[in-house]
Parts: sequence; C-alpha cells; structure tokens
Amino acid sequence: MKSLKKKRRVQVLLLAAVALGTAFLAFYFAIGDGVQYFRSPVQVIEQPPKPGETFRIGGLVETGTLQRGASTTITFNVTDGGASIPVRFTGVLPDLFGEGKGMVGTGTMEDGTFIAREILAKHDESYMPAEVIDALKEQGVYEAPGT
Repeated sequence: MKSLKKKRRVQVLLLAAVALGTAFLAFYFAIGDGVQYFRSPVQVIEQPPKPGETFRIGGLVETGTLQRGASTTITFNVTDGGASIPVRFTGVLPDLFGEGKGMVGTGTMEDGTFIAREILAKHDESYMPAEVIDALKEQGVYEAPGT
C-alpha cells in the first residue's frame, strides 16, 4: 500500500501538469491575431495566405498607383520590385505616407486585394523596417538612403 506522502506527491504533480496545460491552452487561444507574420509582395504571390489570415505586408508604395477618392478610402499598390499587390485602406494615412516611400500594412487578403486595417510609414528619410529592407535586397532593388 502506498504511503499517504506518495499519494499526495502524485496528486500535486498531476494538478500542476493540468494547471500548466490549461495555462498553455488559454495563452494559445488568447493571442489569436496577436502574432502577425510579415510578407513581401513576392511571398504573397508565391504562397497566398489562408482566407481571413491576418498578416503584415511591406514594401514601397508603387509610383503612379496612389488614388485618393472623395471618401477616406485610398487605393495603391505595394511593391518590392518583384511583384505588386493592390492595397485598399479606409482611414487616415500617416503624414509621411507617399508614392515611392516605404510602408508596412496590417490586414487580410480579399479577392486579390490586401485590405489594410493599419498603415505604418517610415518616420524619417533613413528609416525602413528591417523586413522591408531584407525583401528589397533579395529583389536587388534596395538603395541605401542618400544614394
């Protein structure tokens, strides 16, 4: 017959394992869209996202594609030099947003268009997110600021 001390130890270990498993599952389901993956336009074309998947896309705003309508909806294309993805955004854009400038958008794909919920623009003439720089370097179109 097992001693009371051994039984209690097994019960405590089982309870700790169940609590740890429950905490892990709660964390996993709580983060939801909190983890968003960055993709360049070429990656979006090569490996399309799942329907409804939230992710970040980054690159340069393609020159000649920025269209502002009478409403707050703006459309443009984002490119990394290898591919171009149409983007639609409803809201107020950052002051430094413009054609030929770096941007990162968060949103989902719908019928081949990236529907952005948030747009971030570079905040000075030398800053660009590291992921965007890496994607542009892979395409061979990255130019260092001031060159």
